[in-house]
Amino acid sequence: MSAADVPGADAAGLLERVDRGRYRSRSPEATAALGGCLGGVLRAGDLVILSGDLGAGKTRFTGGVSAALGDVRPVTSPTFTIMAVHDSGRMPLYHFDLYRLDDPEQLDDVGIFDALEGEGACLVEWGERFADELGDDRLDLAFRREEGRDADGEPARLVVATALGARSAHLLDDFDARVRALLAP
Repeated sequence: MSAADVPGADAAGLLERVDRGRYRSRSPEATAALGGCLGGVLRAGDLVILSGDLGAGKTRFTGGVSAALGDVRPVTSPTFTIMAVHDSGRMPLYHFDLYRLDDPEQLDDVGIFDALEGEGACLVEWGERFADELGDDRLDLAFRREEGRDADGEPARLVVATALGARSAHLLDDFDARVRALLAP
């Protein structure tokens, strides 16, 4: 893989691999490039839960995932629609935003269990509140703003990945390898 294979790779200079599963993004474009690394290794049935405050970069990351899958349409947060499907790439990407849900019983109503059994991968913003119901094999990505500001007044983001389950452990290894390849001189 070369940097040209990852959408947003021109921002790779603003991306840092701190350690396996720990990445620092210093721009929205670098966050999208990080998402592109994950998009390059996702498989149907993969579940990724994205957690972090509003504005932490979850949707920008999802845009990078979607672009790496080959869907060039813009990604916006499905806060009011709950689910968006990005399906013009190599496989569907089901993008959920569970911020407005209050009860695990609502998960079935929004179609998340159907999507988890579908032909694509699921990225779930605000899914940490329902992690027990969503599944035991998942990749959790926590987005956190750091202290300090860049030239544009934005803080860097630290993204911490935790694999839960056998498939997700392989997914994290493949994701990390993609990030290393993107950052290699």
